[in-house]
Amino acid sequence: MQNKRSWAEPYKIKMVEPVRMITREQRQKAIEEAGYNTFLLRSRDVYIDLLTDSGTSAMSDRQWAGMMLGDEAYAGSENFYHLEEVIREYYGYTYIVPTHQGRAAEHIISQLMIKEGDFVPGNMYFTTTRLHQELAGGTFVDVIIDEAHDPENQHPFKANIDLQKLEDLIKEKGPERIPYVTVSTSVNMAGGQPISLENLRQVRQLCNSYGIKIVHDMTRVAENAWFIKQREPGFENWTVAAIVKEICSLTDAATMSAKKDALVNIGGFLALNDENLYNLACNMVVVYEGLHTYGGMAGRDMEALAIGITESVQEDHIRARVGQVQYLGEKIKAMGIPIVEPIGSHGVFLDAKRILPHLSQDKLPAQSLAAALYLDAGIRGMERGVVSSGRNKDTGEHIYPKLELVRLTIPRRVYTQAHMDVVAESVQAVYEEREAITGLNFVYEPEYLRFFQSRFAVI
Repeated sequence: MQNKRSWAEPYKIKMVEPVRMITREQRQKAIEEAGYNTFLLRSRDVYIDLLTDSGTSAMSDRQWAGMMLGDEAYAGSENFYHLEEVIREYYGYTYIVPTHQGRAAEHIISQLMIKEGDFVPGNMYFTTTRLHQELAGGTFVDVIIDEAHDPENQHPFKANIDLQKLEDLIKEKGPERIPYVTVSTSVNMAGGQPISLENLRQVRQLCNSYGIKIVHDMTRVAENAWFIKQREPGFENWTVAAIVKEICSLTDAATMSAKKDALVNIGGFLALNDENLYNLACNMVVVYEGLHTYGGMAGRDMEALAIGITESVQEDHIRARVGQVQYLGEKIKAMGIPIVEPIGSHGVFLDAKRILPHLSQDKLPAQSLAAALYLDAGIRGMERGVVSSGRNKDTGEHIYPKLELVRLTIPRRVYTQAHMDVVAESVQAVYEEREAITGLNFVYEPEYLRFFQSRFAVI
């Protein structure tokens, strides 16, 4: 029997950023001043920052070198044409409209394609995506498989679309009221769970039969491709790059927050195959972002993004990226602490419902657990539960999702395995004292995307 060998990150560290651990008394003051919302903490008061993998990854030496090649021309920047070339090579989309980040692309595609009264099916909502669809007059409809809502279910592709749910919706509402289907790869709110290529091909075939387009949320497409390579029969000998391009080929357009997979600190784009839609998007991006050859990005950032895309699909990189998440998840799981399984691609999701069964969702268990983790060891995670779900736009009541989670999101190429050990030990310490967590109440709530800015008080 072969022993399992240790593995190491496929890079060397050539620059460091100091972090500090403040005292528990200081952390108590900091979390109180932040209204028990980890988004409102100052980064200087955070020891290990697992709030998000969005824009927090470390760029490579090649990316930093590329920053020096920034062509900051207002129109026709060389970096735009390099980015366009790379997107066509690795993703296969014909046209690209740069944006400052992913939600700008979501805004543009929603305004262009959604009419008042439309319905937009997708494999679980994401906060900004759903809001832009609603602001355009649409209603999001979740058509993900039921297994995605069960944190203990071991289905290898929990992001798959339920074809029966999708077709029932199309028949009920009529295909003319379905502007497109949103297909997310590595679904965030489900715990970083992937979609299979077989399922996506079936969705493509169904949409073709009704003349409906597919818009791909490709923020973590390379991570999804890695899981397909590992889990889906017939793809074990494919490269990640080839799987990524195959995924994209089955969709008509894509929104991209390049701050995740593509390893940059800012940026995104809208990718399209339809020339008429592209022309409309170019006209709209001028109003909200900037000229169509830079959108909301500097030339140097477009160059870093072009290089980051090429690095994101390299086998060694994606193996270590997902591997570090798996490492943390396995450590926490071995401690008997409930998490979303299978372990996802970009973070470990603690199951706050099972960790804090004495708290009803009205007492915001995930928000409470995130605050407790910070208080214990200066670790910043984030809530993905009732707070993130928001309120029903018609009744004003809380939306109560089946999943009530704390996301410990791992930035790419930032932390070592020793940092992951510290995180696991902190989770264990909080778990052992979980009965002392009494829950939180809202004391301030903004109208939109309330999880970013809400404030809470201890019950």
